[in-house]
Amino acid sequence: MILTLLALLCVFAALLSAGVAVANLLVLKTPAPEPDDGLVSILIPARNEAGNIAGTVRAALASTGVPVEVIVGDDHSTDATAAIVTGIGDPRLRLAPVPDLPEGWTGKNHACAHLATQARGRWLLFIDADVTLEPSAAAALAARARHTGTALVSAVPRQRMDTSGERLTVPMINFLLVGYLPMPLMRRLPNPSLATACGQMVLFDAEAYAATGGHGAVRAFLHDGVRLAPLFRRAGYRTDLVAGAELATCRMYDTFPAAWAGFSKNAHEGLATPRALPLWTALLGLGHLLPLPLLGLGLLGLLPPEATALAGAASALSLGTRAAITLATREPAATIPLHPVSIAVALAIQWNVLLRRERAGAATWKGRSYPVGGA
Repeated sequence: MILTLLALLCVFAALLSAGVAVANLLVLKTPAPEPDDGLVSILIPARNEAGNIAGTVRAALASTGVPVEVIVGDDHSTDATAAIVTGIGDPRLRLAPVPDLPEGWTGKNHACAHLATQARGRWLLFIDADVTLEPSAAAALAARARHTGTALVSAVPRQRMDTSGERLTVPMINFLLVGYLPMPLMRRLPNPSLATACGQMVLFDAEAYAATGGHGAVRAFLHDGVRLAPLFRRAGYRTDLVAGAELATCRMYDTFPAAWAGFSKNAHEGLATPRALPLWTALLGLGHLLPLPLLGLGLLGLLPPEATALAGAASALSLGTRAAITLATREPAATIPLHPVSIAVALAIQWNVLLRRERAGAATWKGRSYPVGGA
């Protein structure tokens, strides 16, 4: 009886994310680019990005449909980042050395705030140094903002994953967004709790950015995407999230340790809180972690037939949801069978951060340490 009830809870939890994903995939579309005369400032904070920066800059300069300027903020790099940018030699490209990091700021927010002071554009398009834009991306995001009266438009680029460590961790970005954020409600209701953005690629109306304080208003935080969208909504502006797989490509990490460290850094301001994490553990564990083991026990004859059938239904819903999201976001199909393991790794990262938070007291990223006690 208990196992049957547990399997039934798994079905309900899997149905929740399946239903949200279906609703989201019906409305999550790539915006169409439209020619416009409004200048888009493409702003790239860079700290020791010699391996990525040339490709990122050249792709940004290849933007079509709108005039662009590209500004790279060299944040005290100790490699050849600045020399590579200077060597490209395009008149639309500028290198902006970032001043020393003031107390109370995190590095990326400080670099982005500095870049905004150098920009002349009607639109500010911030991208990470490992993001490769498609030629139409800037025009598409600006067109979406114009047509919808939106001050912040973000998208998740197509995530490139070449190693097993990446394939176990990176797909959780799109899975959590598409499987659990109700985007039709996000667009209809002004509630700040429904707002989020992907810091890898986010376009701002320059006037709204200045009015809200932009990155300066979230200076002490590590996860700018999570913090900025609610900030804009509290100030009365609209925000939006659109499909990004056709707009840009990103390779976030190249090893499992790097992915673990990166997602741990973001977890400090994400799911790893005493209130949120138990709920997320229940939702993800019941909906996506337990169904396959329960089904295996059932197939071995260790569960009642009704529990086995329920576990099979939950497994089908879970993997079907993951498959739909994976295909829609153009992620590797080989990651789909890894889904339960990915859920387990994601929860392990979050719990590790939460349990270590009091002892560590700081998050480390790009050679800098930041206090996280109140984040």
